[in-house]
Amino acid sequence: MTGSATGLPNLYPVELTPPDLTPYAAGNAGVPYLWTFEAAAPGPHVALSAIVHGNEPCGAIALDWLMRMALRPVRGKLSFVFVNIAAYEAFDPELPDATRWVDEDFNRLWGPGRLDDPDRPVTCEVARARELRPWLSTVDLLLDIHSMQHKTEPLIIAGPAAKGRALAREIGWPGIVVTDQGHAEGVRMRDFEGFADPASPKNAALVECGQHWEAEAAEVAKDCATGFLRATGAVAPDFGAERMAARPPRPAQRVYEVSGPVTIQTDAFRFAEAWRGFEHLEQGRLIGWDGEREVRAPHDPTVLIMPSRRLWPGKTAVRLARPVAAE
Repeated sequence: MTGSATGLPNLYPVELTPPDLTPYAAGNAGVPYLWTFEAAAPGPHVALSAIVHGNEPCGAIALDWLMRMALRPVRGKLSFVFVNIAAYEAFDPELPDATRWVDEDFNRLWGPGRLDDPDRPVTCEVARARELRPWLSTVDLLLDIHSMQHKTEPLIIAGPAAKGRALAREIGWPGIVVTDQGHAEGVRMRDFEGFADPASPKNAALVECGQHWEAEAAEVAKDCATGFLRATGAVAPDFGAERMAARPPRPAQRVYEVSGPVTIQTDAFRFAEAWRGFEHLEQGRLIGWDGEREVRAPHDPTVLIMPSRRLWPGKTAVRLARPVAAE
């Protein structure tokens, strides 16, 4: 389903003010809103991306923070990219859920052949993805900064490969690591090409920093960016030390493995309860209905990960996970 997410009532106060990104419009790498800096010493191409979804300002705040300090890599390349500018610029605090995208979800476009399909409409998001793809193909290590619909604990999406879990451990924030295969609707940017390939040295992490417009989400985004930059060696090992000393201590990470997403089949999906996320359900517990079909917890416990309010056919209603031992 394309179109905006209008019509969903706002459940949470808007505590964040999206920063003005027009100073970054020109970019310096031939693509608007994309900035790349190169060190004299060799090293990987490290990148941080924000506003893949236009109503998630915490990432824009974190990248604006890094750009304002004129951060430069000590080795390799370092890129900052503000992704879905059209959706971001349409953000309205009175209708904060209405600008997740302009035409379709930017974070479902990255599967093989998807952007080259001649029968696919050239939506706002497809055009921007095609513009960014040559650059993205050069990135070795990616941190994609997001936020969530409900106010639950922040988490890091490590993807399907063991290398993703290793990167999550090295980043250190947030305290919850989720491993999964993604969505039936389409491939995320964090799973593009080598990022999800166990045989590739490329790697990526997607962080969900908290509820979309809670103030703490911006601080978590800065924590994750700091941990990522340190872990990749793009900055000095003590980068951000003073800030991190004043923040809550680095948490002991808990790992959850997604056994599968619940992909909506009908236009009559509904949850049995007002799930918010991280509920632990016993096997067989009723989660909801997809039309007349019951959706029940498949294992004990079944942990609900990011239940959605966008209950439309083809989309993920919720991810079902089980806790696993941290490596």
